[in-house]
Amino acid sequence: MHMNIVFVSSEVFPFSKTGGLADVAGTLPVEIGNLGNNVKVFTPKYGSINETKHGLIYQEHISEIPITVSGEIKKVHVHKAFLPNTQIEVYFIDFQPFFFRDSYYTNDIDEADRFILFSKAVLEILQRIKWKPDLIHCNDWQTGLIPLYLKDNYSWDKLFHNTASLFTIHNVGYQGQFGAETLMKAEIRFEYFNNFGEVKQNDHVNFLKTGISFADIINTVSNTYAQELLTPEFSYGMDHILNYRGHDFYGILNGVDYNIWNPSTDKHIPFNYSPEDLSGKKQNKKVLCEQFNLPYDENIPIIGIVSRLAIQKGFDLIARSLEYLSHLPFQWIVLGAGEDYFEEMFQTFANYRPEKAACHIGYNNDLAHLIEAGSDMFLMPSHYEPCGLNQIYSLKYGTVPIVRKTGGLSDTVKDWDEYKARGEETGNGFSFDKYDGFALTNSVERALNCYKNKPVWQKIMLNGMKENFSWHRSAEQYALLYKKAISKVRG
Repeated sequence: MHMNIVFVSSEVFPFSKTGGLADVAGTLPVEIGNLGNNVKVFTPKYGSINETKHGLIYQEHISEIPITVSGEIKKVHVHKAFLPNTQIEVYFIDFQPFFFRDSYYTNDIDEADRFILFSKAVLEILQRIKWKPDLIHCNDWQTGLIPLYLKDNYSWDKLFHNTASLFTIHNVGYQGQFGAETLMKAEIRFEYFNNFGEVKQNDHVNFLKTGISFADIINTVSNTYAQELLTPEFSYGMDHILNYRGHDFYGILNGVDYNIWNPSTDKHIPFNYSPEDLSGKKQNKKVLCEQFNLPYDENIPIIGIVSRLAIQKGFDLIARSLEYLSHLPFQWIVLGAGEDYFEEMFQTFANYRPEKAACHIGYNNDLAHLIEAGSDMFLMPSHYEPCGLNQIYSLKYGTVPIVRKTGGLSDTVKDWDEYKARGEETGNGFSFDKYDGFALTNSVERALNCYKNKPVWQKIMLNGMKENFSWHRSAEQYALLYKKAISKVRG
């Protein structure tokens, strides 16, 4: 069964990116297309997108689209390009007053209006190009109104008869919660707010809850995170609706693009290497040390961190343990930006102990690849982690991850000691359960002890490098969910 799939995302790599959602939106549609389906991608046209570089073409035949938001008609334009090296069309929704901002997501007073317009524009464009979707794949709160619009506001159009929807939660902590006046702005019937509260959370209109309530199938980005979202601790108030929709709720682990993240072909690192020949890894470590003015010592491991510097990522745990960790025999290299406190913490530490630690505040793609290739270990002590990608990159690069057992970290990293206790030598990293400093430092010390035993360490490295978390596997699972949603709609 070949399907017509519409993929809707507020960011799509390489056109726009703030995080992992963009990587998913730039890769999953390609894999879905490779399975023999027809796919079109829809995203906002932000001011930062380079039209010439990415080959955007204004769609004159679609012309201006009038869209009502907050009782006013907004005139929207459309551009089109292709995902790189594919025939997959990307439609860019162009309304400069909304999308030419300093950042993709804002705290501006019209934030709800921006994504009301985006959601309506997707359906209006489909009407004008007369393309009938079997399924619309919506991602995160910015697209949460689309499943409702399909079932109500646009249900009159035969084009959308039998169109199913899938809603993917990438991070439940971001929900798109706005005042009750949003009902009028978005043309949502009051009964959805008042009767059963399908769109209501804490007396606000909640776009994420709307997507969960009205989508035919819901999923999130790892099996463990799916289980965590059914509990009050992790769900940010969504556990009730997700338990209610439990029969329609699934976990599918995100994949990674091994065309980009593969040490044997990586163009961003000076020395390529593979499981058959690991010598390049040592060379990359030397280059990494040179770049950060750290003394190189093959017996002293480097622990790398590439991350948003935020509490969600476990940096409060590192802060509480920093004094103890600073006396352990390893070097740190940190790349990231985020909360001022953590930026200052790492900068101060690097200034105070330049032989021990280095940091680069900001983001740098080449540096991210070099840290993955040149580090011996990679630290991700997240408070919660829907999927996580860096631990998967680390496995492929023979950079042994040290993680907290949560979400996708739990689904991808197998603790060496835990598996060894079962009589298996299939562990590929180190992990801990309890969110406290002792559990973190204990895992780091276990890793450091194993590092001294070179044959054991190489075994752990190679176990990780053999893992396969390609998008192809994930895409096949998504295709099954698409069929399940379509069957549900068509009976």
